[in-house]
Formats: sequence, C-alpha cells, structure tokens
Amino acid sequence: MSYSPSAAATAAASAGAPSSMDVTYRKIAWRLIPFLVFLFVLAWIDRVNVGFAKLQMLQDLQFSEAVYGLGAGIFFIGYFLFEVPSNLLLEKIGARKTLARITILWGLASMAMAYVTTPTSFYILRFLLGIFEAGFFPGVVLYLTYWFPAQRRARVNGLFMTSFAIAGAVGGPIAGLIMSSMEGVGHLANWQWLFIIEGIPSLLAGFAVLAWLPEKPANAKWLSEAEKNAVTQVLAAENSAPGKHFSFKDACSNYRVWICAAVYFCVVSGNATIAFWAPSIIKEIGVKGNLQIGLISAIPFVAGTLAMIWNGFHSDKTGERRMHSAIATLIACIGLIATGMSLGNATLALCSLTLAAVGILAAFPVFWSIPGAFLAGTAAAGGIALINSIGNLAGFVAPYMIGALKTSTGSLSSGLYFVAALEFLASFLVVVFVRKH
Repeated sequence: MSYSPSAAATAAASAGAPSSMDVTYRKIAWRLIPFLVFLFVLAWIDRVNVGFAKLQMLQDLQFSEAVYGLGAGIFFIGYFLFEVPSNLLLEKIGARKTLARITILWGLASMAMAYVTTPTSFYILRFLLGIFEAGFFPGVVLYLTYWFPAQRRARVNGLFMTSFAIAGAVGGPIAGLIMSSMEGVGHLANWQWLFIIEGIPSLLAGFAVLAWLPEKPANAKWLSEAEKNAVTQVLAAENSAPGKHFSFKDACSNYRVWICAAVYFCVVSGNATIAFWAPSIIKEIGVKGNLQIGLISAIPFVAGTLAMIWNGFHSDKTGERRMHSAIATLIACIGLIATGMSLGNATLALCSLTLAAVGILAAFPVFWSIPGAFLAGTAAAGGIALINSIGNLAGFVAPYMIGALKTSTGSLSSGLYFVAALEFLASFLVVVFVRKH
C-alpha cells in the first residue's frame, strides 16, 4: 500500500537526501537487529530444544510419541492465550520492560523443564513456557514498525527472522554436543543438562534488554537530533495515510487480518514441523549419534537463512509481496511431500527437507510486510499479535497431528503430507485474497 508523505516528512527527506536516510537506517539496523536476533535465537532454542531432548527423554520417562506431540504443541496454547494481551501491554508500557520480562521468565521455565517426571508436569511446563514467551515475536515485529517505514520492512523483517534459521543452524550442533557429552554428569541425564545449560543465557539476556534497547527513535542516544526527527516524521506521515486502521476493534473487524491469520497458521505448521521433528526425521533416515544428528539438522536451516534474506531483499526491491510469499509456501509444500516420499533414501530425504525449509523460512519476512500495509498504532499492536497468536496455534496442531499419525501408522510420511496440504492452502489464500502492493 502506498502513501503520500506529509510536508514534514517531505522536508525531512529533502533535508537528509536519500543517501543520508539510507545511512541512518543502516545505523539503526546495525544497532538493533543483531541484538534482537540474539534474543530470538535464545527464545527459539529454548522453545524447540525439546525436539533434541526427545531423542533420550522419551525413553527415560517412558513417554509415547503422542505424549511428546501434545507436550511440544501445548506450548502454543499458552502462547495463543497471552499474546494479544502482551502486545497491547507493550504498546502501553514500552518494549524494554515487556521484552525483558518475557526473556527472563522463559529462561526460568526452560531450566525447570529439566525436572519433568510425568506427562502432566511436561504439559504444565510447556504450557507455562508458551505463556512466558507470548508476545516476544509480535512484540519485536511491532517494535520494528516504530523505526522502519513500510518500504524497508520486508528486508528488516528478513534480517530479524534469520534468527529462525540461525537458531536451527547453531542450536542443533550445540544440543547435539550437550546431549553427547553431559550424560550422567552430576547424576543428571543429558536431556536435563540440555534444558539447564540453554536456559541460563536467556535469564541473563533479559537484564541486558534494559541496558541496550531504546524505546523509540526519540530515545536513541546514538542518533543525532536531525536523524531522530527525520525518522520520526517519515513514520508519522506513513501512519497518517488514508486507509490505515488504528484501533484494535478496527483490526478485529478487518477481514484481511483474518486472512493473514489463516495464511500464517499454514506457514507456521511447516516451521513447527521442521523445528520439532527434524531431529526425528534425520534419525529415521539412518543417521546415528546425537552430535551427528545435530550437525546434519543444521543444513536445512542454513539454506533457509539464505533463502529468507534473499526473498526479503528481492521483495523490497521489486515492491511485490503476494507471489514472493505464495511461491515460497508452494516450494515448502513440494519439499514436505518429497520428504515423506523419500524417507527410505537418506540423501534424497535430506535434500527434500532442505527444500521444505527453504520455502517455509523464505515466506516469513515477506508475509510480515503485508499486515503493516493496512494497520497502524493500537491496530498494529493488536492485529499483529492476533495474527501471530492464531497462526501459532499451528505449532500445537502440526506436532500433535504428526505425533498422533506416527503413533497410528508407524510412519512420519502421513504427517508430512498433512502439513504439505496446509502449505498449499497458504499459497492459495495469498494469491486469491491478498491485495497486490
């Protein structure tokens, strides 16, 4: 969606020619994005490390695949219930306090996972982890709208969302190393050490948030007054453009919000699949040893990182959103089907899983540039959280369905086909219902 800058924004743009604004936005990106990526890497690792713990945890605790699938997915029920309130609270009290609170609490919950003994305690702690992490991702997406205008947002989202892929690339080998070297240390199992060791950095990072993140451009001591004014005025002009929705009620009554939520549900189903089941898929195709599984599981995420960055930059360069998103989810669909069909061939299955990861991860940054085209203010805070919370219910549905289907059929293939169908649905919804921008 385009907008006409106000006189103030035009004056700001003239005063600091395009090259000056590019320098300013690069400065902002270098200051904020690496730290936000670091935080989300910690969050993602603490969210999905249960996929690696599963390799030994299920045997130690005598849990079934269905118990694991329910426990892995119930995280997203807590996430769903508390995400919109968290983002609306962020709009009122600010990003620093909100993100610090979230990071500290999820670190504590992750460490407590080491002391799970029954399915009930497993479900409760995963549910609490979802409650505590609720609001982090949509909070960051909202926070970035305080700094970057719409035409720069896909690439910025892409840079931030490399955290998905980076977490998968570094989380797998780290988890494999912990699982292969810590068994029996201090009378704890390797999966218990995994939760403890990976929870501590999140606890410490929560306090770092208060020292590092400014609330908005006006609070950034590392920007000059001219830079603060230019950025603030450009954003003010964009948010006052006709057609923007500002209240949470506006967001809830806008059909495009619900279409976006449905699309995101489908996209997240694929992301949850590769996050929670990649170690099991890699084990099923014949890879032995926790460290080896961890190292190989990084391959799809490395490829996904590159695809995510490229797709975000190319979408911003061309100004096109729909096909960049739809083609990505179609690639994910093809990759998941191919993975299910090739589980008997290790090389082909790994290539197919990598293709699926490329499509899934490439869809994220472009998708998140779409809601910002028609939402602003409280509507953006609530609408983004609403889309994310409903979409993330797929994080419950996909792991549970895959676990249930594997328990009933003895194979992962049927679950992968189920998720592939959702990725195809995402492509269909985007092409048919999302407006061209």
